[in-house]
Amino acid sequence: MSIEPITPYLLTGIDLVLRWLHVIVGISWVGSSFYFMWLDARLNVPPKNPQSDNVAGDLWALHGGGFYHSQKYQIAPGAIPTPLYRFKWEAYTTGLSGIALLAFVYYLNADLYLVSRDAGLLNPGTAIAASIVLIIAAWPIYHVLCVSIATERLFAIVGTALVAATAWLVAQLFTGRGAFMQLGAMLGMLMVANVFFIIMPAQRAMLASMRTGSTPDASLGSRAKRRSVHNNYLTLPVVLCMFSPHYPLLYGLANNWLVLAMLMVAGGFARHYFNLRNAGRRTVAPLAVSLLIVAASVAAIGYSAESGKGGAEAVTYREFKSIIDRRCRTCHSVAPTFPGTVVAPAGVTLDNAADFRRWASRIQERVVVSHTMPNNNVTGITDDERRRVAAWFSSGMQAD
Repeated sequence: MSIEPITPYLLTGIDLVLRWLHVIVGISWVGSSFYFMWLDARLNVPPKNPQSDNVAGDLWALHGGGFYHSQKYQIAPGAIPTPLYRFKWEAYTTGLSGIALLAFVYYLNADLYLVSRDAGLLNPGTAIAASIVLIIAAWPIYHVLCVSIATERLFAIVGTALVAATAWLVAQLFTGRGAFMQLGAMLGMLMVANVFFIIMPAQRAMLASMRTGSTPDASLGSRAKRRSVHNNYLTLPVVLCMFSPHYPLLYGLANNWLVLAMLMVAGGFARHYFNLRNAGRRTVAPLAVSLLIVAASVAAIGYSAESGKGGAEAVTYREFKSIIDRRCRTCHSVAPTFPGTVVAPAGVTLDNAADFRRWASRIQERVVVSHTMPNNNVTGITDDERRRVAAWFSSGMQAD
């Protein structure tokens, strides 16, 4: 067997392994972040009979088939306990696997997933360079803001505005799908950088102080905790970007950057609700704000989708099928002809009238409303052809 037929299967296997690894380690990192935020919020009441004056709080928990007892110290115990478990590889592996996946899917296929044919601002090389520069620049800018702004409320306002501006910028530079993934990669690597540059060095410095018999600097722990809290609030926005490729109506419309920014803010408010609840503050205001923003986002998606529709005269089945054959069937067929495509993506075949009726809602969503198919308009479908596709569906989907 020649190497050419093997290549699509090999690429699919690599994609699967990278994506699976990224999801597994990402779940581990997010899970530990959620758990330790909950644990820290609960360890804020001094124990009734402390074993040490340095204990700030303790907690009993029942999980599975056992009881667990956790304690938090004011700064540190008198001696370094053995064994001492630290959490870092979840973050590092998530970051490394995420960058590998970004490069494999979006950089190796930049002309398809990253370069916007409509904007025409970048070629594949400059698009990849711009993506890398933005990812590298994200953490230094964020770090300067952290050092410059002491109050969390002001930091949240400035940070949110900066994220929204970045969402607009990447939406101008890249495809909608690429823009969502780019912003997710920037925030995700910012989180990894927090662990690498702030949290882990602070922990090493505290351990070094204990080894010399001196009291660790409490400010190191406070600074590390602040970055850990920031990471916690960024988890839901980053996860949103991770699964956004499955929702073309999120990234395919004209106001996609605004919808992305709004949903990220909604995720932050949702996380704030749970963090307050973990600390014993039972207020539903943050959750209500989150739900209102989600509702507004859905309304914005619907408005943009409806305003993007255009009318067209009656279209015959033969005209409709001709458009589908030229613009869609290169991939979506039982025998695809597009290079590297072995089977129809998502199992969507468009070979006959029965197929058209079966996948009518998906065709209308991807071709007519969101304009996300053909992918990055690789086959060059025109706006008039999109209107004609819509017209055939509106006329009752009659075949000749």
